[in-house]
Amino acid sequence: MPVHTSGSSQGGHGRGAGLGLALASALAFGGSGVAAKPLIEAGLDPLHVVWLRVAGAAVVMLPLAVRHRALLRRRPALLAGFGLLAVAGVQACYFAALSRIPVGVALLVEYLAPALVLGWVRFVQRRPVSRAAALGVVLAAGGLACVVEVWSGLSFDPLGLLLALGAACCQVGYFVLADQGSEAGEEAPDPLGVIAYGLLVGAAVLTVVARPWTMDWSVLRGSAHLDGTAVPAFALLAWIVLVATVVAYITGVLSVRRLSPQVAGVVACLEAVIATVLAWVLLGEHLSAPQVLGGAVVLVGAFIAQSSTPAKGSSEPVATGGAEQELSARGTAA
Repeated sequence: MPVHTSGSSQGGHGRGAGLGLALASALAFGGSGVAAKPLIEAGLDPLHVVWLRVAGAAVVMLPLAVRHRALLRRRPALLAGFGLLAVAGVQACYFAALSRIPVGVALLVEYLAPALVLGWVRFVQRRPVSRAAALGVVLAAGGLACVVEVWSGLSFDPLGLLLALGAACCQVGYFVLADQGSEAGEEAPDPLGVIAYGLLVGAAVLTVVARPWTMDWSVLRGSAHLDGTAVPAFALLAWIVLVATVVAYITGVLSVRRLSPQVAGVVACLEAVIATVLAWVLLGEHLSAPQVLGGAVVLVGAFIAQSSTPAKGSSEPVATGGAEQELSARGTAA
């Protein structure tokens, strides 16, 4: 979940409010896949759903883009990269994966991103990685093996799993770009401006890729089904745009201004749990006991990897390269 960090919490009240906002952000992001999948099953192409989500959120965030228009001159490469990877890439891969594999599985695969970031830090940036962070990677990989049930020959659609992994890789691009922005110190770009322009860039790219003029707009006038229950398609879209994108990003921003990046990152891991539970309750996507256990192990691995990150500028081995110091993931998703 993209968020800007303040450095430390501001007392008990601020910390409590920050935790509440972080939970709200995880809940909002976690509901995106559950609302999107019925639209896909109703006849919308996954790319069209992504375009509707990003373009709608970009329109809502447009006033913030105007307010921070100086970013276009100061950080054009950051804005372009953020829009291409953190917005368009993550969302397109994740939503395409949803059309082929369960919501919980897609999101859990995407949560391999913290482990992949460690690979970037260790082998590209050539910075040491702590043992705790390495343990987190091993646990995440082992948990993922249980989620996809490798012993049964990958019972899930291989292309769906590959698309979910693509979302995780785009998430890595987000972390790397965010880390570059954080090194500017007091001159770091305002996260709301980065989010707003990221959505605008993502919407522009997706317009070319998704070709929304070919979309079956009549689907939005009809109903979609949540495990057999008819729900207005437009209501699901409104949830995706206003809650799962705009509210999710803003609450994420406000939460990390009251928390340390480590705490906010750990709370953000609840998104995968929330999405899996919602998919179970609302979509009837039941996972086996080994898959549930594997999902828990993936989250534990992500927790260890993120919580082992030392303070910025520390001489200790790093876990994630400090990416959360500027913006915190959550993808966008999904």
